[in-house]
Amino acid sequence: MTLTMSGAKLSHNTMGNASNYQTVNLRSRLTRLTLPIFLDIALVMLVGAVDTVMLSHCGDGPVAAVGMVNQLVNLVFLLYQFLSIGAGILCAQYFGAGQTRRFSQTVAIALALNLLVGLGASAALHFNAGELLSLMGLREDTLPPGITYLKIVGALALFPALSLTLGASMRSAGKVVEPMAINILANVINAIGNYALIFGHFGFPAMGVAGAAWATAFARTVQFVLLAVMHTVRHIPSFPPSLFRPFPWQELKNLMTVGAPAVGEELSYCLSQVAVIYFINRISTEALATKTYCSNLIMFVFLFCIAVTHGGDILVGHLVGQKRYRAAYLLGSFFLRRSMLVTLICSAALAAAGPFILPMLTDNETIIRTGIAILALDVILEVGRVRNIFACGTLRAAGDVVYPVVVGVTVQWSVGVGVACLLGLPLGLGLVGVWIGFILDENLRGIILSRRWHSLKWFGKSFA
Repeated sequence: MTLTMSGAKLSHNTMGNASNYQTVNLRSRLTRLTLPIFLDIALVMLVGAVDTVMLSHCGDGPVAAVGMVNQLVNLVFLLYQFLSIGAGILCAQYFGAGQTRRFSQTVAIALALNLLVGLGASAALHFNAGELLSLMGLREDTLPPGITYLKIVGALALFPALSLTLGASMRSAGKVVEPMAINILANVINAIGNYALIFGHFGFPAMGVAGAAWATAFARTVQFVLLAVMHTVRHIPSFPPSLFRPFPWQELKNLMTVGAPAVGEELSYCLSQVAVIYFINRISTEALATKTYCSNLIMFVFLFCIAVTHGGDILVGHLVGQKRYRAAYLLGSFFLRRSMLVTLICSAALAAAGPFILPMLTDNETIIRTGIAILALDVILEVGRVRNIFACGTLRAAGDVVYPVVVGVTVQWSVGVGVACLLGLPLGLGLVGVWIGFILDENLRGIILSRRWHSLKWFGKSFA
């Protein structure tokens, strides 16, 4: 059954009756949203982690190379999120307000623009792999495997561009189980592909780094195909021509207004990380490998925080679309407390387990010793990161999209890059000094943005 409004066709389950949200227990809904999103994000992270673990058997050099490549690929993915983040925020507010036509128009525009961006990014990454990695300062001994990995993964980078938009569209309407199920399958494909192609099983040749790249690229392609099918069957059956007569210039403007600042903070952060990795690479290949190992482990520490924030942002967007600002504030403050508690417990557990986990990944004593220190320091870092992730997400969901990017750009580059590199290189603290800079960066931004949320200055900034 479909519901048609002003030419916009959506499944009846997609829009439902937004007024029902006024009588539903928000905490209960947050719990139901969080678990699928938690698994969904965990599986996305697992793709890179599986590559790292399996490639560790090929040596620390390939791990360092793939770690730097993934920083570059993540930077490109942020360009895709420029549109998908904006679409997710707008669609959540339109869903809460029951504005089905605007919902569909926003999704269609985001898909079309991300298609163009994805085609350009795929060509640039594939044909300029060597130049890009040399520009990032990748060492000569790790450059060949890095180029191999980037050429393959980059050539098919179009599909994640579309997958991000399709996933954001579905999650904004509370449909979080379907993307999670597809991610499970994609991760299974990636893990089996890595096992077969890296080491040469099931009759395939042992391809090493190239095998990891092909497995990842194929898994992401399958993920896109399945998301496209699910989006059509369970979410938005079609985008009729009448949806664009007249052309929805206002929705395009809103998408740019929300997307540009929203992704600006993320883009600044990723660029700052690329800059820091350039300096880490100057310290030593061991330092770069240590950073790669630790980052892949630490990702799973703040995973719960990201999942709760994403689930909460969906509900905050719905409430803001209904002009229920006080309820949105109370919900946000509630999931901040939950996120902080769980993240700190997980961070402390990882720090305690570090001496046992790191020797399973490498036999390099310098990497193990430095990695143990990094995991211990990260407990302090997570206090600020939780506040930061929470405040950035909820402020965006409420429509306050400019303030986070101003704070982010200023602090990330002055503290996250400036202080980290000062401590790491001139003062000789190495990777530990870099991590101290990270700690100061995350905690300072977390304090500033949390104060913005509690000031309630985001009231009345809804786009719906």
